Amino acid sequence: MESGGRTVGAAAAQLQGGAEEDPRRWWALVVIAMAQLMVVLDATIVNIALPSAQRALGMSDGNRQWVITAYTLAFGGLLLLGGRIADLMGRKRTFLIGLVGFAAASALGGAAANSGMLFGARALQGVFAAILAPSALSLLTTTFTDPKERGKAFGIYGALAGGGSAIGLIAGGLLTEYLDWRWCLYVNIPIALLAFFGAMALLHDLPGHRDAALDVPGVLLGCGGLVAIVYGFSEAEPRGWSDGLVLTLLCAGALLLVAFVWWQSRAASPLLPLHIIKNRNRLGSFTTMGLATIGMFGVFLFLTYYLQVTLEYSPVKTGLAYLPMTAAIIIGSTQISARLLPHTPPRYLMAPGMLLATLGMVLLTRITVNSEYASHVLPAIVVLGLGMGLTFMPVFATATDGVAPRDSGVTSATVNTFQQVGGSIGTALLNTIATTTATTYVASHLRDPAQKALVTNEGMVHGFTVAIWWAAGFMFLGAVVAALMVTAGAPKHAPVPDVSAG
Repeated sequence: MESGGRTVGAAAAQLQGGAEEDPRRWWALVVIAMAQLMVVLDATIVNIALPSAQRALGMSDGNRQWVITAYTLAFGGLLLLGGRIADLMGRKRTFLIGLVGFAAASALGGAAANSGMLFGARALQGVFAAILAPSALSLLTTTFTDPKERGKAFGIYGALAGGGSAIGLIAGGLLTEYLDWRWCLYVNIPIALLAFFGAMALLHDLPGHRDAALDVPGVLLGCGGLVAIVYGFSEAEPRGWSDGLVLTLLCAGALLLVAFVWWQSRAASPLLPLHIIKNRNRLGSFTTMGLATIGMFGVFLFLTYYLQVTLEYSPVKTGLAYLPMTAAIIIGSTQISARLLPHTPPRYLMAPGMLLATLGMVLLTRITVNSEYASHVLPAIVVLGLGMGLTFMPVFATATDGVAPRDSGVTSATVNTFQQVGGSIGTALLNTIATTTATTYVASHLRDPAQKALVTNEGMVHGFTVAIWWAAGFMFLGAVVAALMVTAGAPKHAPVPDVSAG
């Protein structure tokens, strides 16, 4: 498809032979999976620690979401740049750099003395995650070239992409209760070190493409637009949707993103080659991922506060409450999607998966201050988890299938970009909807000052349910997109896939 293929045939054949003969390839998958799990769970591991961190560092309700958003926004905003750096320098080298930087940023966050320092460290984590994640996905495609083995590897990867978020919630609960909320950040250091030494010993890669130049104007336009939009959503909570600053931020963000697309059509080495997103199946997969995570990340935030504040669960009990959801994601991805995808068009998994996730969200809107976990929360998160498991694996496999070698890094980055940007927008937008709805509810229902605590709790839960209805709407839209846009048939992988990166 693109230039840069002069050495690809021989190199890919060498990779194929190496992958078939190398008995350590499954250990290599463990290293890649360890790094990917660390990156994904860090988007949520601090969720359960957030009430403790908020009290310790004096954060307001409006600002608390930046602990999550600073990470996902830096991650999502810079992923395309990270993909291009991987194309330029080589996957293994950027993988190692990302691991070291991520560990250092985690140490800084764990030692945070105030909220600003924590926000900054979380953003720095996102920067190095943006370097790490595209390399991990590209290395996966070069390590597994046999179609059957590749399907199993993508099933595990898809399970981590969806289940990692829930695993982060469980780990966050255990670390917060038995150690301290700061260990939700410190825990990344030993994981990163293990993955680093494992990568040095087990991972193999071809040199980077010297002609994969960096698109600095594209980075400034794309990242600037995303930051402006997410910041505008977050400022709508204290200022109101009609505030001048909020409207300016949202309009400026939209204009910057339009300018980004315009520049990508003219840049010599675009950050996001437009032919990647012009492919109907890839664009449908990207969009489905973004809409899924808009709803999913916001719900993690709300449900954590609901379990800890309303139901008065301890941090570890809150984390364990997510365990059925984690199991459902893993089953949906590894036992259903991974088995069916080789014989089934991807949309037959994605669309039903998103519909199941929508149903899970709708079930979750039934929660009240008097609800029980077993009757109201458990059924909803199991259905939601199963839907996410069905969706994520075919999204990753379809989005990265048949990509030219020189674009494998940026394509891998684009999948993760939609995931993290969806998480950023979902957290900021849904948090704003929940808090403004709660404030309105309390103002209209508080008659007796003695009932303030009860009405405030009722208002908080009411705000959560309204925001969850919005999340359900995004999930349903994702089902429609998957059904209408993803038209690919059952995968027919060539013996040497195009995505074996150079």
